[in-house]
Amino acid sequence: MRSLPLPLALTARLSPVAVLACAGWALTSGPVAPPAAAGHQTAQKAPAGSTGSAGSASDAPSPGTAARTYATAPAPCAAVPAATVRSLVPGVKPAGKEIPSTDTDLRRTCSWNALQGYDYRWLDVSYEIGGSEEEARKEYEQRVAEKSGGGAVPGLGDSAYSVVNLTTEDKQQTREGVVLVRAANALVVVTYNGSDFETKKAPGTDEINKGAIKAAKSAVAALGGGQG
Repeated sequence: MRSLPLPLALTARLSPVAVLACAGWALTSGPVAPPAAAGHQTAQKAPAGSTGSAGSASDAPSPGTAARTYATAPAPCAAVPAATVRSLVPGVKPAGKEIPSTDTDLRRTCSWNALQGYDYRWLDVSYEIGGSEEEARKEYEQRVAEKSGGGAVPGLGDSAYSVVNLTTEDKQQTREGVVLVRAANALVVVTYNGSDFETKKAPGTDEINKGAIKAAKSAVAALGGGQG
């Protein structure tokens, strides 16, 4: 892949709707504070090993009860602070671009991408609101099972998983990190990737993984506004 003009892989990534549709994410792909402080565990059982939640044990739903803490998805383009967006995607306009959705109460996605010199970065934040906590849990487990090589992210949401992969096309490397988070009946999916079109190398695994997790922490914290 040549530096200039932009290679086909970059051109495809600069079209958020096309990329997300192909990936199946747009409409389906130490924390800032513990889950209780984020304000999203008021209608569910505390996960095993957690330090507690905002509600008491009597507030937890009985077995079989459909818990639906969140009624709507928050505005995804406002979910990550502008300073964080600028640090993860140098040269980008922090406003982001929201991807059209058939139901913005339940599914919303925002994308940021920019090429600064030869250095390219892409960030996605997606929300999906399930009909119940159990529905969201099953969807989360299914998606985690489809991925390999990652690991749990302690203290983020009720369950969180992070994975980073490296791909090479025409000798151009791209490294991508994905963080999946379940918080009550909501799923948060953060995708963060990057390439250097001068060296043809990708950013390091640690840089991409930490960047994706940082964005995910902000995205989970932003869920509080959609409580039912």
